[in-house]
Amino acid sequence: MTLFADIVLPLAQEAYTFAVGDIADLRVGDAVSVQFGKSAVYTGIVLRLHNNPPTKGKVKHILKKLYDYPILTSNQLKFWEWIAEYYLSTIGEVMRIALPSLIKPHALNEELYEPYKVAQQRMVRCIKEVTDEQLSRLSRRAPRRAEVIRTLLSSGGKLPRKAIDADATIINALVKAGIIEVFDKDADPTFSPIKNTALPTLSEAQTVALNGINNTLEYCDVALLHGVTSSGKTEIYTHRIAQALSEGKDVLLLVPEISLTTQLVERMERMFQGRVTVYHSKLTATRRTKIYMDMLRNPSGNFVIGARSAIFLPFKKLGLVVIDEEHDSSYKQSEIAPRYNGRDAAVMLAWIHKAKTILGSATPSLESFNNAMAGKYAGIWLAERYGEAQPPVITISDTIRAVKRGERKSHFNKDLLDKISDRLSKGEQIMLFQNRRGYAPYMECPQCGWTARCPNCNVTLSKHLSSSSLKCHYCGYTLPSLRYCPECKKSELVAMGFGTEKVEEEISRLFPEAKVLRLDSDSAAKPGDYERIITQFAQHNADILVGTQIIAKGLDFPHVTLIGILNADNLLNAPDFRAVERAWQTIMQVAGRCGRRDKVGEVVIQTAETSHPIFATLSEHSYQQFAVSQLSERKMFNYPPFCKLVRITLRDTIASRLAEASKALGKRLTHNFGSRVLGPVTPLIDRIRGEMIVEIVVKVETTASFTKAKQQIKGFIEQIKQNRDYHPVGIFVDVDPL
Repeated sequence: MTLFADIVLPLAQEAYTFAVGDIADLRVGDAVSVQFGKSAVYTGIVLRLHNNPPTKGKVKHILKKLYDYPILTSNQLKFWEWIAEYYLSTIGEVMRIALPSLIKPHALNEELYEPYKVAQQRMVRCIKEVTDEQLSRLSRRAPRRAEVIRTLLSSGGKLPRKAIDADATIINALVKAGIIEVFDKDADPTFSPIKNTALPTLSEAQTVALNGINNTLEYCDVALLHGVTSSGKTEIYTHRIAQALSEGKDVLLLVPEISLTTQLVERMERMFQGRVTVYHSKLTATRRTKIYMDMLRNPSGNFVIGARSAIFLPFKKLGLVVIDEEHDSSYKQSEIAPRYNGRDAAVMLAWIHKAKTILGSATPSLESFNNAMAGKYAGIWLAERYGEAQPPVITISDTIRAVKRGERKSHFNKDLLDKISDRLSKGEQIMLFQNRRGYAPYMECPQCGWTARCPNCNVTLSKHLSSSSLKCHYCGYTLPSLRYCPECKKSELVAMGFGTEKVEEEISRLFPEAKVLRLDSDSAAKPGDYERIITQFAQHNADILVGTQIIAKGLDFPHVTLIGILNADNLLNAPDFRAVERAWQTIMQVAGRCGRRDKVGEVVIQTAETSHPIFATLSEHSYQQFAVSQLSERKMFNYPPFCKLVRITLRDTIASRLAEASKALGKRLTHNFGSRVLGPVTPLIDRIRGEMIVEIVVKVETTASFTKAKQQIKGFIEQIKQNRDYHPVGIFVDVDPL
C-alpha cells in the first residue's frame, strides 16, 4: 500500500500531500526536502503519515529525509496546530516564524538546495587499555603524552579535542601508537550541570507568596503573582525555577523584550551559572539554529530566557513557564501572521506539556486579573516592597493651574522643577518620562497653517534634532529639516508639541550643571547603545535620564528618587478602549523605578485632567480598585474580557475597490453577527506605506462558541478573496487584537 505524508512548508498555505516513496523510517516531525511548483525546493516537516492519496493533482515524491532524528516534537506539532487554528492562520505561516531560518532553506532547484548541516565537533577517546605501570613509564619518557591520557581517563575516556591542552604533535603520536583516536561527531549541547549557587533569601512576605504559589499550583495550572514594583518577584521566580531544574525539567522564562531586560538576564546568569540560554529574534541565524538543534539533542534541564519567539523551541520536558511583566503589549505579534499573543500562547504551551505557569506583574492585564478573580487562575498578592523600600509618593501637578499662575517654564511645572533642583542638590538621580520620541511631533507654519506630512502615510513628519531631519515613524520616509514654510514662504516653521529630544534640550538648559542622558529607540538604535546608556546612568555618571516607555521596563537604579511624567494626558486620550488601562500600567511601571532602596521616592504627574478617576487610584497605589472599576465599564459596554474580538483589516492602493470589498465583507458579517459587527470604518491613521486602510471588528460573547464564530468569519473572508473583483485587496485577521 502506498504511503503518503502531509508536509508543512514555510508558506502561507496548509499542508500538502506527497508520496513517501522508498524513504525508510519516516516519522512525524521529520524534516524532508520536497519540490514545490515547477522547480523550487523547500524544507518541509512531516505533519501526518497516511494511506489516502490526494483527490486531485499529480502527486510528487519526497526528495529525501534530511536528518536522522525529527526536528519537531509531538508537543510542538500540537502547539503549531493550536496557533494556526486559534489565530486563523495557516500552519505554513506558523512554520515560517517558528523555525530558525537556516533550518528551512529553499532554492530554485535541487542542485542549489543545501540543508542546514549540524555542527561537527572534533573528539578524542582512548581505544587501548593503559595500565598504571605503563602510564608511569610513559610519564618518565613523555610526560605531556601521559598527561593527555590521564585527562581522558579522568573524564570517562572521551573529551572534545578543544578541551585537551596539547598540540597536534602529541595527539598524533598517541594516535600512531594506537592509544587514542580522533573522530568527528555532532556537536554536543553545551548545557552544564547547575552549580551550587545560593538562592536569594526571601523576606517574610516573599516566603508567604512563594508558599502560596507552590500550594495553589498543586491543583491549578496557572498562578498570577501580582507584586507591586520592587517587591522582589524575580527572587520568587528563582526558587521555583531552581526546583524545576533540580527535577530535571525544562524552564522557560519569557520577558517582553530581551534587549530591555539586561539586568534580569545578568541576575539569572549569576544564579544559574552555565545553565542559562538566551533566545530572541535579534540573535544571528546561526546562533538561533544552534540553540534549536542543541535543545533537540539535549534530553531536558534547559533554562531558556527569551522573548515571545522562545515559545517555539523544542522543549522535551517543560515543567515551568514564567511570564514576567505579563501585561506588556510587546508579547503580541501584530505585524505578520500568525498574530499571536506570546503570553496566551505560552499558557497553552505549558498546558500541552502538563507544565505549570506563573504570570508576574505589578500591573496585571485586566484579562489576567479577571481570570484570577473568577478562579481560572490562582491569585497571589505581594503588596509590600522588598526590604526597607517604601512605595513612592505620587503628586498630581495641574498644568492648567501652572499656566494661569505663570508657574510653567517650557514643558515643566514649577513644582516639578523645584523638586528636580532639590534632588540634584542632594546628589540623587531623576528620570523624566515622555512617551514620544524625536524633538516635536510636527512642524507648523504659523502664517498659513502648513504642516509637513508623509507622502506615503496619513501622518505628520516628526522633527528629529539629532539627525536634522523630518521623519515618518510608520514607513521611515525622511526629509531634511525645513526652516521656512515651503507653501507661503513667509514664515519660519514652529515645532509643535514635544518629544524626548526637546525634553533633553530644555532640561539641560534649565539645569546646565546636570549631566543628562536620553534613552529611546533613536538614541539606542545601534547594538550596545542601550547597555551603554543604562550602565552610565546606573553608575551615577549622569544625573537625569529622559526616556520613553523603554525606561519603564525592568530597570533598577538605587539612586533614583524622583520621576516626572510630563504629559499624562497624551496617554489617556488615545482612541482605544484600553487607553486608561495602558495609561495606568505605564505610569505605575515608570513610578516603580524610583525609591527602590532606603530613600522614599516621589512621582510628579503633570496633567490638565486632574479630576480623571485614574489619578485617585494611582495616588493610593490601588490597582484592585482601578481594575474593578475598569472591569465594570468593560462589562457594561461588552468589551474584553467579557467578549472576544476579531479585527479584520483590509488594505489596497485603490480607494474604490477597497470600499467595495470592505462593504461586501461587512454585509456578510452583519447578516450573520448583527450588531456585534463594528464597521467597516477607517481608522485614525487610514493610509500607511501608500495603502489605504479599512477595519472591521467582530465581537463574540464569551458564552458563544468562539471556534465556530472564527470559522464563519474565515469562510466569509475566503468568499471575498475568491472574488476576482477584489483579488488585489489584502485582508489580514487579528484575533484578540491589542
